[in-house]
Amino acid sequence: MRESKRPVELWDAIVVGGGPAGLNAALVLGRCRRKVLLFDDGKPRNLVSHALHGFLSRDGIAPAQLLALAREQLAPYESVVVDHARVIDAARTDTGFSVRTCDGRSFSARKLPLAAGVVDALPEQPGFRELYGVGVFHCPYCDGWEMRDQPLAIYGRGDDKGGGLALEMTLWSRDIVLCSDGPSGLSADYRRRLDWHGIAVREEPIVRLEVGSNVPYKASFEIVFQSGPRLSRAAIFFNTGRSQSTDLAARLGCDMYDPKGCTVDNDQRVTHVPGLYVAGDASRDVLQAIVAAAEGVEAAIGINKALLHEDLA
Repeated sequence: MRESKRPVELWDAIVVGGGPAGLNAALVLGRCRRKVLLFDDGKPRNLVSHALHGFLSRDGIAPAQLLALAREQLAPYESVVVDHARVIDAARTDTGFSVRTCDGRSFSARKLPLAAGVVDALPEQPGFRELYGVGVFHCPYCDGWEMRDQPLAIYGRGDDKGGGLALEMTLWSRDIVLCSDGPSGLSADYRRRLDWHGIAVREEPIVRLEVGSNVPYKASFEIVFQSGPRLSRAAIFFNTGRSQSTDLAARLGCDMYDPKGCTVDNDQRVTHVPGLYVAGDASRDVLQAIVAAAEGVEAAIGINKALLHEDLA
């Protein structure tokens, strides 16, 4: 792996995104001796997380450490180049794709794997951002174990999604309060189920989180409502949705199954747009680093097979 210096007229693949999906795609393509340009703007979804979980052999590793290790292991592959600019535009061309970066440069490639991930919609009240990754979490599979048997709050508003997350969290704690920050919109069925499992619902608007301790996994804070008593919790898990970190896939004509992800046609992560691949959080609902890494491998194998077919025809 090398930093971007010498110009290449036409890359075999330009990888957009430097998380587990993009890095693993670059690794496999590098091992196939493909010319790969990887764009990594240094803004991963789990930037604020203190530990990554559920990744076999790396459980508990700091996300930044995992990415540093991955980049280190790309070093032997000289055909892989890393550039730290953000890709802001992409278009189809006769030879594949062209991309444009935030600093005005343009590059061309035969194949374009997108692995830029998603962005979580964090609640806007004061305290949420300060505690994000410390006592405010979005993924029970990532952080539920660390918060087991602690008093938890669930933030979810306007529909049954918050209720679903609250019920799911009973695997880790029996002291759960659903905070809907206004009318909950819960169906009668969900209200019945929440009541059966002893989960209270607070529908008062939330004003702020007052932080007591911001030690990772040992945080303490009070949820301050517009009215009614305060609520002391050790963590709050939120379900307020997410969005694509870039609109490149949609702009290139990729089918979106909802605002959260792109539709892929097979297990090689290819979309219905010829030469466009999507891997990682940008493509599906199982938002786990190890799944993203595996999808990066799938995309790379699909790309290499497609290139072989073109070159050997």
